[in-house]
Order: sequence, then structure tokens, then C-alpha cells
Amino acid sequence: MARSEQRPVITLRSTAGTGTAYVTRKNRRNDPDRMVLSKYDPAVGRHVPFREER
Repeated sequence: MARSEQRPVITLRSTAGTGTAYVTRKNRRNDPDRMVLSKYDPAVGRHVPFREER
């Protein structure tokens, strides 16, 4: 799969302050703003919002 500027690699960091992170790709055309996804944080043991870091 070719790398492109339309789908950059982003880091999603936990808002619970545990330091847990997910790495994923996003489509800049569909999601130009910072992403916030609810993901599982194993340090907390539940789902929490994860925000995109730059």
C-alpha cells in the first residue's frame, strides 16, 4: 500500500492520563479535524475517549 498525504498515520492518546496510545490512519478529506474515538484503555479497564495527537 502506497503512503500518501491523504491518509497520514496518527496517534490516538488516552484522555484518562494513562499514556496508552493507538496508532491508526485517517482520511484527511473526510476527517479534517482532530479525531476523538472511544477505545478500550487496558490500564483503566474500560472504554475512554482517545484524542488525536499531532
